[in-house]
Amino acid sequence: MLSLSFLFWSTVVAALVAFWWQSDKIKLYAIGYIAHYCKSRNLQLLDQTIVLRGLWPIRSKEGSIQLRRRYHFEFTSTGEVRNKGIIELVGRKIQDLKIEAHIMPSEQEGTH
Repeated sequence: MLSLSFLFWSTVVAALVAFWWQSDKIKLYAIGYIAHYCKSRNLQLLDQTIVLRGLWPIRSKEGSIQLRRRYHFEFTSTGEVRNKGIIELVGRKIQDLKIEAHIMPSEQEGTH
């Protein structure tokens, strides 16, 4: 017969694994969105990665509790300067995307 302690800890581990898996899927979605955003604006996402900088619960418009995630990333427009950006998601929906002011390369520079 299974002990109550074993059931409790198994449930905790399963919940943590499910949270990590869901968070990883959301992070991959955010990376894909940022990569597409950068490509469409002739920018380059550096290191092909984003870093989680904030995670907190909020109440949605419908009244349910969801997690708000804030990721930081770096991009470049010239290949010389690293610029910073921030993307915020509530659940799986993108709430905000902000990027620093950056230099737009001329048409001739991009053809080399």
